[in-house]
Amino acid sequence: MATIPWLADVLRAAGVQVVEEGDWRNRMRPGSFDPIGVLWHHTAATSSASNPHPALNVCINGRSDLAGPLCQALVDYHGVFHIISAGRCNHAGSARASGPIPAGDGNTMLIGWEIDYNGVNQQMTAAQYNASIAATAAVLKRLGRDSSYARGHRETSTTGKIDPYAIDLNVMRADVARAMNPPTGGWTSTVDNTTAGRFTASTSWGTSSYSGQRFGENYRFADPVAASDAAWYKFAIPETGNYRVEAWWPADPGYNSAAPYVIVTSGGNQSVTVDQRATGGQWRVLGTFNLTAGDANKVAVSRWTNGTGLVIADAVRVTRV
Repeated sequence: MATIPWLADVLRAAGVQVVEEGDWRNRMRPGSFDPIGVLWHHTAATSSASNPHPALNVCINGRSDLAGPLCQALVDYHGVFHIISAGRCNHAGSARASGPIPAGDGNTMLIGWEIDYNGVNQQMTAAQYNASIAATAAVLKRLGRDSSYARGHRETSTTGKIDPYAIDLNVMRADVARAMNPPTGGWTSTVDNTTAGRFTASTSWGTSSYSGQRFGENYRFADPVAASDAAWYKFAIPETGNYRVEAWWPADPGYNSAAPYVIVTSGGNQSVTVDQRATGGQWRVLGTFNLTAGDANKVAVSRWTNGTGLVIADAVRVTRV
């Protein structure tokens, strides 16, 4: 049976904070273990800053109906990876085919992260998400696999699992791919809602510093409305070409479920809808677009949406690719 005694060292080398839990290199279930990918879960326990890893003991020792260990690592509220096992764990069960992962024994094929949040009225923290991206990228590199080998439990489960809750798994894989192959240097520009001469919004857009996930000192917010009242970001695009457009927003259950970003491309306006209730406090890629050279409004956040909750306008970054 193969093991992964290198796990802690590989994660630390990727900048992930690690705690080694006891004799983790020798803690494992009997049976085969030959991992080809990484599987994301959530624990269904409610974590917090003061209680960052409530499910740790269960993940190590198991439950009355399922023997531990239940994952190779638990990711706590602060994004710390608690390394539990270097071998086979009871985390995936029987797997259906998903992407390049074939149907079969998920515990044999997959390394599991249990991300400690309840998945009902609690979402993954930005620290958990960012650490899980870095860790997944590092492990897949070690395994010689690409980002398509990162999956969510709901993609492989044969019993209707929903985890990990409130995460777009295609976006997750795109973020893993970027972490594995970071873009080379090139022209880039960031416009925040406080950037002088670069951001405009009507007086209907309020200002808030409520969320600690904000970019800079504050951000703007407005109620949805069936009217044209967008917040605009102006960029001095140096030459016509392809540019990656990213957005930053603070996430909150009261923010918009389908906030439209409008990108002014050389072929006309294109809209990308995001869920601002989730995955806040980080750069999220909206896509790569062909933009025309010139200093003009290039990206907008629109209030015209069927989504519920406040529409947020914080920061936008554009990078030549």
